[in-house]
Amino acid sequence: MLTVNARLEEERRAMTASPKTGDAGKREVPGRLPVLGHTAALLRQRLAFTARLSEYGPVVRVYLGGLPLHVVTTAELADRVLVDEVFEKGIFVDKLRRAFGDGLVSTNGDFHRRQRRMIQPAFHRRFLVRYSETMTHLAGELANSWRDGLPVHVDRAMQDLAISVVGRTLFSTDFDARISAEVREHTPTLIRLGVVRALSPAVLERLPIRANRRFDEAVSHVHRVVDEVIGSSRGDRDDLLSVLLSARDGDTDEPMGAQQVRDHVVTLLTAGSETTGLALSWLFHELARHPEVAERLHAEVDRVLDGRPATIDDLRSLPYTRRVVDEVLRVYPLWLMLRRTAGAVRLGDVELPAGAEVGFSPHALHHDPRYHDRPGEFDPDRWLPERAATVPKGAYVPFAGGLHHCPGHAFAQMEIALVAATIAARWRLVPVPGKPVRPKVIGLLYPNRLPMTAQSRSRSRWR
Repeated sequence: MLTVNARLEEERRAMTASPKTGDAGKREVPGRLPVLGHTAALLRQRLAFTARLSEYGPVVRVYLGGLPLHVVTTAELADRVLVDEVFEKGIFVDKLRRAFGDGLVSTNGDFHRRQRRMIQPAFHRRFLVRYSETMTHLAGELANSWRDGLPVHVDRAMQDLAISVVGRTLFSTDFDARISAEVREHTPTLIRLGVVRALSPAVLERLPIRANRRFDEAVSHVHRVVDEVIGSSRGDRDDLLSVLLSARDGDTDEPMGAQQVRDHVVTLLTAGSETTGLALSWLFHELARHPEVAERLHAEVDRVLDGRPATIDDLRSLPYTRRVVDEVLRVYPLWLMLRRTAGAVRLGDVELPAGAEVGFSPHALHHDPRYHDRPGEFDPDRWLPERAATVPKGAYVPFAGGLHHCPGHAFAQMEIALVAATIAARWRLVPVPGKPVRPKVIGLLYPNRLPMTAQSRSRSRWR
């Protein structure tokens, strides 16, 4: 199987340019083309391109068409970009507003703060406990549905499970097969073409090309699904949608408008299902690649669960499982994160004016040997407390940080751990021979396919 690290090495060999000399922090990356700038290389060699930028300095300049993008390549500066409020959401806000409107992923400033305060109660501890019961139940149902020795499309199964979790926990509704299929089909297209759109010259958005038509079609499909979700919800339960419908702005005492509710649901449905589904897919892929890791995880869940599904009360007793989750999030994070300066700022030894585009690669930082010992190895024990304490801020950012830290991070981590433990207690998933798995770098990292064979570890069925 071609791993992410092997893919990275393959891409790196394609980059033959040598670093420029010059003052640190003022280097333009070589290979800029007329009109396109570095966009073609950036999209063609994604992991390798961003991984190698640290060779040019702590702050380097690439061009998205004619637009300069200042990329920081150290953990310290990445943390500054995340935490310092002078850095707001960047070009993605402009390019993805068609899809996400005024959802949390695409807003800034005071408006973002107010909306975040209105949403945050849905992720408080008492809600998480209730959500966990649904996660446990759905994971048990999935485990019961498999048969010993039969193939499982793990990527599809994990995406469908994540969509079901979002539906039942956040919107108190069961998504039928059609809705799940639409979300699974169109969300990756929305993300992939959104990334291409964000990194391409603005003139391309206005051209009647196939990519623009597909992006608009994906947005329309997702919005239609969201309208169905909102329309079918009673809105009188302790779920996220009810929180949105009843929330009042702390500054104005105004409720959310219908469009604002829709924008938040689009954001939470896509982000809440896509990231956890992918993390679970890669988790079982890595367990299959590393039998010693799988053996330790299986031993832990057997000891703690004793033949039953995992619950939220078990998580403290599953430290190795949680370390496996942390390591999966290190190896398979977001590829690129973009921000914009709201005012003039000094970043490293570079003075940036207001409105400057700034970015960094979580993937590059998560695989940087300056911060992670032997980053090419899948090593859950790097997250033992004494070792994790040596990782500097900014070097591990699976859920961003600062004002724009993902409000659902505890929800996602809990879901991944509960599902992983519950499935692993019943099943061992082994690769299908002759079906190599490769990462597709979109904005997130997708497996090109993930067929595996389910091998039973327990004959009991769960209720």
